[in-house]
Amino acid sequence: MSARLVLLGSKGGPAIRPGGPWPTSSLLEIGGRSIVVDCGLGVTRGLTDAGMSLKALDLIFVTHLHSDHVLELGPLIHTAWTAGLARPVRVFGPAGTRAYWQGFLQSMAFDIDIRIIDEGRPDLGTLVEITEFPEGEVLSQDGLTVSALRVDHPPVTDCFALRFDHAEGTVVFSSDTAYFPPLSDFARGADILVHEAMLAAGVDRLVARTGNGARLKEHLLASHTFAEQAGAIAKAAAVGRLVLHHLIPADDPEVSQAHWIAAARKSWPGALTVASDGLVVEFADDSSA
Repeated sequence: MSARLVLLGSKGGPAIRPGGPWPTSSLLEIGGRSIVVDCGLGVTRGLTDAGMSLKALDLIFVTHLHSDHVLELGPLIHTAWTAGLARPVRVFGPAGTRAYWQGFLQSMAFDIDIRIIDEGRPDLGTLVEITEFPEGEVLSQDGLTVSALRVDHPPVTDCFALRFDHAEGTVVFSSDTAYFPPLSDFARGADILVHEAMLAAGVDRLVARTGNGARLKEHLLASHTFAEQAGAIAKAAAVGRLVLHHLIPADDPEVSQAHWIAAARKSWPGALTVASDGLVVEFADDSSA
């Protein structure tokens, strides 16, 4: 299969609303590997809609433990198991990922135990290998190298950008972060930079609709990156394409794709994609939005 990136869920934050997009998750197919990056609510349906057999679940990376990135990790693996998964799955995440997985297994112990007995399934607990990673090289295997950079997403301290290097291409995911200039060095020369993006014009409306008022706005401004700042990172890194992802806000009827493009164009003149659920980004596609 040729390398491709599928943006399964494109919104920032855990809340979902009628007709709106789903929280963050992505599928990276590169070097014959199927790599899931983040597991927000809806990732399982997103993968099947993208044509992936859940039995082929292989590598999963979690950038940090906010719920819009990890809520469906357990249900994804469990659903793959009920679909016939019989080979090991490797999960890479920050400190706390193993505790999440053990807690999920405990919460589903009745179902798991009875399916092992009644349906002859392998022990789900033994099929999953959890690796908790710090900053630095995370994985090097069969021509694929994965590296992590700690980014600035207060109050979360274990939040990591991820870089995937392979002969077929290089993709960098910013994870959730405030404007973080060191990310430009980390992403240097990547074919695709997938960077979170916030639109200033929509922040106050989002806060009013969601609740929590000034405190939520304070978090957004301290912990996330405006689209024009993401463009500045992409320009400094000289990447091939910028993909605006984890959009804040993602379901505001007053915000269109044109608003995102206009904001990014203040700093980024190159190839540009604005995320939407199910959107496929081909590595060979060099046209701009």
